[in-house]
Amino acid sequence: MKLLFCGDIVGRSGREIVHAELPRLRRDMNLDFVVINAENAAGGFGMTEKICAELFELGADVLTGGNHSWDKSECLEYINREPRLLRPANYPSGTPGRGIGVYSTLKGQKVAVMNVMGRLFMDPLDDPFATVTRELERYRLKGNVDAFILDVHAEASSEKMAMGHFVDGRVSLAVGTHTHVPTADAQILPGGTAYQTDAGMCGDYNSVIGMNKDAPIARFSRKLPTERLSVAHGPADLCAVFVETDDATGLAKRIEPIRMGARLKPAAP
Repeated sequence: MKLLFCGDIVGRSGREIVHAELPRLRRDMNLDFVVINAENAAGGFGMTEKICAELFELGADVLTGGNHSWDKSECLEYINREPRLLRPANYPSGTPGRGIGVYSTLKGQKVAVMNVMGRLFMDPLDDPFATVTRELERYRLKGNVDAFILDVHAEASSEKMAMGHFVDGRVSLAVGTHTHVPTADAQILPGGTAYQTDAGMCGDYNSVIGMNKDAPIARFSRKLPTERLSVAHGPADLCAVFVETDDATGLAKRIEPIRMGARLKPAAP
């Protein structure tokens, strides 16, 4: 199976490059399944029903979220109606929406997608490792699913790496999101799980993680949050991870980073 995971879409620039490139990638790479983290897609903060519908129309099969999932209040209701939109599974019981789902490809293969959020330097949610353990008891590679994609939305690279090794051999792909910078450690772990600490973002890299530069620089240099953060709207890059799985096991046999667009050094399978 051929899988694509696109890093966090940040604002209009990120949406525009996904609009320009995803249909071609889906066609030319003969992709079976596409997941996108969309928690920053609406002006850099949150998601809307309209934007999610556009991303599904472009070829996304599932959208994942994170700590900005609720920045647009309409998502609180929409997420209950749209099973293809996920939020971190380790939010407390009673939070709207769901953190895991199983979806069918056009070929009839079953793909589990799960979203969890880390706890280091983040909101103190339920234990993501315990949450993942519970769901991996329900959904097993080549048992009742053919592939399993885990989006680890976390600040600390150590926590994301620990999660990757924790699920090694039990998921097809464990990939980090949230920090918006693509890491150089795409690899297949010893047990057969494809892993990258952060997929990067789909957005303007002439920025501070997708935001216009002046306000973040002022906050760091003068400790005065006098300006509101606003999303950068310059030419964007698309950052993603491509994984090919072994149909016999559901584990990875290939992982390749993808970078294309205005500023970053290109990378493609």
